[in-house]
Amino acid sequence: MRALLVVNPKATTTTERSRDVLVRALGSQMDLQVEYTRKRGHAATLAGEAAESGVDVVVSLGGDGTVNEVVNGLMTAAEQGLATPGISPAFRLPALAVVPGGSTNVFARALGLPRDWVEGTGVILDGLRSGRHRVIGLGRADDRYFTFTAGLGLDAAVTRRVEQARLRGHTSTPALYMRSLIGQVLSGEDRKAPPLSIERPGEEPESGLGTVIIQNTAPWTYVGERPINPNPQASFDRGLDVLAVRSLGVATTTRTVTQMSLRNADPHGRNVLRLQDQDEFTVVAARPQAFQLDGDYLGERQKVHFLSVPEALRVIC
Repeated sequence: MRALLVVNPKATTTTERSRDVLVRALGSQMDLQVEYTRKRGHAATLAGEAAESGVDVVVSLGGDGTVNEVVNGLMTAAEQGLATPGISPAFRLPALAVVPGGSTNVFARALGLPRDWVEGTGVILDGLRSGRHRVIGLGRADDRYFTFTAGLGLDAAVTRRVEQARLRGHTSTPALYMRSLIGQVLSGEDRKAPPLSIERPGEEPESGLGTVIIQNTAPWTYVGERPINPNPQASFDRGLDVLAVRSLGVATTTRTVTQMSLRNADPHGRNVLRLQDQDEFTVVAARPQAFQLDGDYLGERQKVHFLSVPEALRVIC
């Protein structure tokens, strides 16, 4: 069995020594090639080249951003001719294996994988030996795929604040996210004239929205050990789930965030719009809005088309 290990050397929860142990463990079971990412987007290139060369498994060591790039590299390879008509990409592309190495690892945790990279490696090796895998759907935003979440408005603006803080040397922690959320809400942006609308085929547009959160699975994210669940029924096996908030006032936003954080999360109320198992929709903004995919800030957009892509990928878990 041939495998590629894509390593983000900046992964926050691993060291050079632990990565060497991982390489030896995987290399003892398969014909392993190891590549280290050098810049943003490099993991996508490596994964795409691996798919074209006939590799059986691509292993991602890093956080959710690294996973997202690997997935996009694989799916781009499928679009360029690896997929056979009538057969889903999941059965034509290399399988994906994920070793959690980031600070949050939402995708790996949503799959039920251990947070510890040593235990996660054991799960991968056992899965490869037994042939165990899961076929999952993905989301697509314009020309880019995502594994667990996308968003425009408040949540993406918070992601932007966190990334700016990290560039200034701050560590990504739950406290940093909470400070960023509070700061963004108190800034008052888009409070008086919510700029977002959701357009669905054959339906009247939903307008006057302050933020839109799209989920391909649950949870949306974690604050430490606590899962945050805007759309608790979201699943890799169905369409995309959406939660939109109409007003970004301090009181209403606080209420909705609190509902998301409860053990039995069920965000509701006049301020909340929820849509389940959506195959296709477009989010349109009256003015440029922050945009994020799988927790990475991708700039500002005024229009993004979303699709659910069923049976897109095989994952070792």
